[in-house]
Amino acid sequence: SGVFWSSLLSAVCRIIMAHQQVRRKLIAVIGDEDTCTGFMLGGIGEINDKRQPNFLIVRKDTSRSEIEDSFNQFMRRSDIAIILISQYIAEEIRHLLDQNTQSIPAVLEIPSKEHPYDPTKDSVLRRAKVTDAILLDWILSFLSIHYMSLIKYYYYIDTFQ
Repeated sequence: SGVFWSSLLSAVCRIIMAHQQVRRKLIAVIGDEDTCTGFMLGGIGEINDKRQPNFLIVRKDTSRSEIEDSFNQFMRRSDIAIILISQYIAEEIRHLLDQNTQSIPAVLEIPSKEHPYDPTKDSVLRRAKVTDAILLDWILSFLSIHYMSLIKYYYYIDTFQ
């Protein structure tokens, strides 16, 4: 099981690195030590010209304001295309994630070793469900209007023929 996940992580990291070389954009990681180390071993780690890393290792003594500051810095950096954040850490700055409307950098919540992924907490999925609900409501409204028109049309044809 561990070998499978290790191989999968390695393959994902190679794909990501190949994509980065083409686009020259980075992936930022906010996570616990195991999560960040896994991505660093996969080649994600970078330090830019201003000596700013593209990762934050969150420990027990890391304050919420440090997490918020790093997240906001990653959001402002033009060299970052994706921010991966462990979901349990994302819960601490949920207000920032919910306010985010930018598509780039994309913010993706990921599981960690100690905390499994919960799709009900994911801000991207919740936003997609709202969009889907709005779209579904529009489609149903559209169909019901046209359905009523068809009923009236057929009633008219039946009545006056």
